[in-house]
Amino acid sequence: MRLPPGVSLNAIGELDTDDRGDQIGIDLGTVISARRVLDYKESDWLSHLPDAQPAPSDSEVIVEYSAHPDARIFLRTEDGTLLAEELASFDNTSANSDQRKLEAMLIPSTMKPVKFVIVEKGTTVPVAARLHVHGPNGEYLPPKGHHRKVNVGLFEDNFAEFANGLNQYAYVNGQCTIDLPFGSVFVEISKGLEVQPIRRIIDINEHTEAITFELDKVLHWRERGWVSSDTHVHFLSPQTALLEGQAEGVNVVNLLASQWGEMFSNVGDFDGRTTLGAKDFGGDGEFLVRVGTENRQQVLGHISLLGYEGAMIDPLCTGGPDEAAIGDPLETTMAEWAERCRRQGGLVVMPHAPNPQAERAADIVLGLVDALEIMSFNPRRWQISAFALADWYRYLNIGYQLPLVAGSDKMDAASLLGGIRTYARLGANDFTFRTWMDCIRGGDTFVTVGPLVNVTVEGRLPGSKISLPAGGGTIGVHWEVEAVSVRASAVEVIRNGLVVEQAKYDDLSLSGQCSLNITESCWVAIRIRGSVAGRDTDIAAHTSAVFIEVDGRAIFATSDAVAVLAQIEGSIAYLDTLAPRSSEAKQARMRAALELAHHRLHHQLHHHGVGHQHTPVHSIHIAHEH
Repeated sequence: MRLPPGVSLNAIGELDTDDRGDQIGIDLGTVISARRVLDYKESDWLSHLPDAQPAPSDSEVIVEYSAHPDARIFLRTEDGTLLAEELASFDNTSANSDQRKLEAMLIPSTMKPVKFVIVEKGTTVPVAARLHVHGPNGEYLPPKGHHRKVNVGLFEDNFAEFANGLNQYAYVNGQCTIDLPFGSVFVEISKGLEVQPIRRIIDINEHTEAITFELDKVLHWRERGWVSSDTHVHFLSPQTALLEGQAEGVNVVNLLASQWGEMFSNVGDFDGRTTLGAKDFGGDGEFLVRVGTENRQQVLGHISLLGYEGAMIDPLCTGGPDEAAIGDPLETTMAEWAERCRRQGGLVVMPHAPNPQAERAADIVLGLVDALEIMSFNPRRWQISAFALADWYRYLNIGYQLPLVAGSDKMDAASLLGGIRTYARLGANDFTFRTWMDCIRGGDTFVTVGPLVNVTVEGRLPGSKISLPAGGGTIGVHWEVEAVSVRASAVEVIRNGLVVEQAKYDDLSLSGQCSLNITESCWVAIRIRGSVAGRDTDIAAHTSAVFIEVDGRAIFATSDAVAVLAQIEGSIAYLDTLAPRSSEAKQARMRAALELAHHRLHHQLHHHGVGHQHTPVHSIHIAHEH
């Protein structure tokens, strides 16, 4: 239906259909929805674009309704004028459209149930995948059991669905049935970063009963010993998380229980024991889901505790709103949470760098952090944050060789599980959740929104250390990059946070090398430019670092150390002033952990002969100001 003058769409691109001044209605039935038309360009749909988005119309809507054939549909203009037309007239080819008050055409109903079967090429076994289907007018056609409109509200992501911009998707376990119209239907199917996605236009007629789609796995990094993971997912049930992980090619999904004031998520799913999908628990061992916790405090920070066994580490949140409940005192530090996780065999990750950031510095200095996480809710809109990487670079620059991991922090259906993910080299080891955690600790990882990257520095892998004699020497850096859709526009060799070599590309598969003259201790990593959205300057992937020590001297950048020290001092100041207190004993214990980190880094500064000015750390028993 074309909108006449005086009728406009609301803020979410629809016409209001409720009793509070409805814009559209029907007298012998019900208007289910009236949403703007989505115009898909056929050339884009059949191209190799990573993301084919439609153009939304401001003047046309698709009206879904249930009504008697003699019903009349009406629109109400802003001045209250009511425009009405019989539904039957829209299907009357002899009617003079110039005499109609409303301009519309009937879209054929979705009356033909068609079975979709998705298999890996060369097999007949159905595989999980992410599926989108729309009709010739851009109308989304969901599989049975899925929403006509994907719900993207925060805390409401309980379904196996995803919305990427204006495209809506359902996660299916290899088979589904969809009610389709006769004629052309547009299909998109994807399954992670190693499988070639499908976008096709198919024809549906009265004889169409079932269609089989073959997915071609064109990259084989899993077979080469790599496993992918998402370190940060919320709200899904474990079984739905497993389905989405299978459909997105994510081998390890970390589903994190946590607290938002008086709301708790996934607490009942935590047992400190079960890894869903593991062979020990009846799975095939290829895709795993483990429930951990994200423990949080709104100023000191958030910490992800993955894969630990036994009792849940509580409190989940502390210190009052926004994370904990109103009136809750500050009971613990992230350092204490991290120590408990380590004792229970878990992996400690600092999530969504660099915010919130207060206690992060102290815990890294104390050696309580196993990895630092880069986060992107939806890489089709946001890429890897340069700000987050700069925060990571700072810790590398003062000698803390933290592996890089990635998590989606998925909390709604507009966030993509595995949209940003970690690849860790498993090698010849058996794949279990335990061996995955060991691989993360080892540091041979990269994070990506598309390109897969392998790097060696003088034959050594990320997470390694290379020793050079006094005076240094020349080292060789080799890289290999592959992708199914997100092209690399540049490969950058990063040394101590700065680009020292750059190679321009425009390809899905590439390799290269360079030589670096090393005279001082440093670290080296690879950064890949590229974008799902076609922005060449975005960051699409980054490896963890190789450390190089010259003459046995550790890397230590004074300016970065002073900045980290100031963060620790800020945490102590918060603890002394604004933090809601529980007891003097707990206050003293929490402060002692932060003071220990401060003393360690302060000692390092003096060990390197650095004179600096900083805020003195006072005794908790002496009145003072920060």
